[in-house]
Amino acid sequence: MSEDKLLPLRQQIDAIDAEILALLNRRAKIAQEVGHVKAETNAPVFRPEREAQVLLKVAERNPGPLQGADVQTIFREVMSACRALEKRVTVAYLGPAGTFSEQAVYQQFGHAVEGLPCVSIDEVFRATEAGTADFGVAPIENSSEGVINRTLDLLLQTTLNISGEVSIPVHHSLMTKEGTMTGIARICAHSQALAQCNAWLNQHYPSIERQAVASNAEAARMASENEAVAAIAGEMAAQKYDLQVVSANIQDDPHNRTRFAVVGRLQNGASGKDQTSLVLSVANKAGAVYKLLAPLAKHGVSMTRFESRPARMGAWEYYFYVDVEGHAADDKVAKALDELQQNAAFYKLLGSYPRSF
Repeated sequence: MSEDKLLPLRQQIDAIDAEILALLNRRAKIAQEVGHVKAETNAPVFRPEREAQVLLKVAERNPGPLQGADVQTIFREVMSACRALEKRVTVAYLGPAGTFSEQAVYQQFGHAVEGLPCVSIDEVFRATEAGTADFGVAPIENSSEGVINRTLDLLLQTTLNISGEVSIPVHHSLMTKEGTMTGIARICAHSQALAQCNAWLNQHYPSIERQAVASNAEAARMASENEAVAAIAGEMAAQKYDLQVVSANIQDDPHNRTRFAVVGRLQNGASGKDQTSLVLSVANKAGAVYKLLAPLAKHGVSMTRFESRPARMGAWEYYFYVDVEGHAADDKVAKALDELQQNAAFYKLLGSYPRSF
């Protein structure tokens, strides 16, 4: 009896799937025409602000029952597949395969890209600067452990722009080849992951040696080849290296997130929901930082992040990394940035880009 009820529903789904397939290919053909126009004008294949606008609109127009985030995931993959008909974008990230950096790549670009795993954050920047990759994705900040200092230093030195940001939840799992901790002599992970799981490890495995390695995925690779090694990594790494999870979600902060910067040579237009990043420095004297940042308040520009790094050029001199709401081309932001540049001893605009969803 239930099969009699299911059959007409399945037939409706089959008919709708045929319509969806036809519409997807219709969209793809138009995307190809867009690609031809872009080729004539040498316009970039990937436009973060345009794709951000599409994702915002589909979430706003979504009547349900699908969740807005799920609809955005579907449309991101549709745009990725259509974009690949123009050109398959190459994206460098901190490898090997299976890292949270790789996950950030797919969340920003979809899966129809060429991932280029790199051995270090420095190599991510080098590959992008050299043109081996169109874009690079590098971790910039963790909600538990703070900023990634090496990424900040490289942003100061590079000729690349920030063209996007990705924020992903970071759930760490303890994993081994056999799925048990029997015979385990070392627990390996990136230093940030070890720090993010420090309290849990102290409680459950205080006597096992901990070893910091280049990435969590590298730790997973080591665990796949050595039964005496346990790794802390994400679900992608467990699948990639055929490991068994001993304990899931072992991060000390259940809301642990990591923010990634997307770097490249692209200068984005405004999407309507943007953020601008810059680096500043001032002379070391009383009230200098207050006076430097005064134009933001004057023009009603909200500052969302403020970090300092030693300038390494003298005693107690610092670079300040600042994020503000809005695009550099927005009227009030442009006025504030102009005054900031006049007041600063050093000024570098890192880029304006759509804020992460």
